[in-house]
Amino acid sequence: MSKSLVVLMLISVLPFLCYAFSPENPTDRKVLVLLDDFAIKSTHSLFFKSLQSRGFDLDFKLADDPKISLQRHGRYFYDALILFAPTIDRFGGSVDLAGILDFVDSGHDLILAADSNASDLIREIATECGVDFDEDSAAVVIDHTSYAVSETEGDHTLIASDDLIKSDVIVGSKKIEAPVLFQGIGHTLNPVNNLVLKALSASPSAYSAKPKSKLSSPPQLKGSAISLVSVIQARNNARILISGSLSLFSNRFFKSGVQKAGHPTKYDKSGNEKFSIELSKWVFHERGHLKAVNVRHHKVGETDEPAIYRINDDLEYSVEIFEWSGKAWEPYVSDDVQVQFYMMSPYVLKTLSSDNKGLYYTTFKVPDVYGVFQFKVEYQKLGYTALSLSKQIPVRPFRHNEYERFIPTAYPYYGAAFSMMAGFIMFTAVHLYNK
Repeated sequence: MSKSLVVLMLISVLPFLCYAFSPENPTDRKVLVLLDDFAIKSTHSLFFKSLQSRGFDLDFKLADDPKISLQRHGRYFYDALILFAPTIDRFGGSVDLAGILDFVDSGHDLILAADSNASDLIREIATECGVDFDEDSAAVVIDHTSYAVSETEGDHTLIASDDLIKSDVIVGSKKIEAPVLFQGIGHTLNPVNNLVLKALSASPSAYSAKPKSKLSSPPQLKGSAISLVSVIQARNNARILISGSLSLFSNRFFKSGVQKAGHPTKYDKSGNEKFSIELSKWVFHERGHLKAVNVRHHKVGETDEPAIYRINDDLEYSVEIFEWSGKAWEPYVSDDVQVQFYMMSPYVLKTLSSDNKGLYYTTFKVPDVYGVFQFKVEYQKLGYTALSLSKQIPVRPFRHNEYERFIPTAYPYYGAAFSMMAGFIMFTAVHLYNK
């Protein structure tokens, strides 16, 4: 009886051992995909296959499945979540709005795609993440200038956008030449949330409205303020992608040719596939994930880390920083990593030198102030996970027997003292012997 119980416990723990998120291997591996309909698994198969080819284990479930669960006893079954269920009003099982937000707060990643039929639940999730969809549930993004040319004139809701975020780490170093097709709802960024970024923006001529009705008043969402696809990196380094178009990830848009209105160039294939795949690499930490190791400090000429420094000591600080490439850790090369020697405020701020092999280092003199200091590295760069390193070290003044016997800056005072003595002797001699 006891043996069978042990076996059952091992089996229940096995999924966590196999798929747990590891700092040494940060790429998400176990991904839950919640769908409105299993037909989406076929209509968006190219996107899903690209994830599976990169080693992701996708678990497809209907969003209203009564058996779905993200965690049990505080342990999560999945590393990431894909929500391709824009019309869902209520999730099945133990999943709800609070559960998804806790999932992200625990450092896990999220891809959410909506469309013109987006439910209030999906809109609430987006709002909690820092973006606001158009309040008019029937409104879609319309653009009479930057629409995609088609055989039928249409209502210009099929947009060809090439206004991508300028970040190689988020959308890849290779330029996406073809415009990205978008058909869906727009959103704006919460001005209070500075963590949200526009990954794909609408043109200045775009606006959000009902496509088959006349405008009685200026639209609330218009111009470049409209974001079509946004990304967020939370302070805990969890990453989120929010798209106003589920079709953006579809096979039809992946394979479709595209020509932007007013442009002579026609592309045989849209930029959707490359844009979606590159963006998913960033969201799932295959790119832009940093780690810092081997943080060291010591006096110049020594190797051991002291328990305390003395004012005016010369010291050396070093740290190794690596970036995850999706398969292995590679040296991170940059020229903007800084260290602070901090007590209430930074007394020393130095840019670290690099050997281009991941090692960053610098030397500086301990300030002439004693107290409890910290070595601090606060590194935040667009698209990269944030690094926050701190190491506390006390600094003491000179002991009574460590001061120089004669301080050069005190020579004027020494001269004044000896001249006073000499003058007193001369005055005494003259006063005693002069009659």
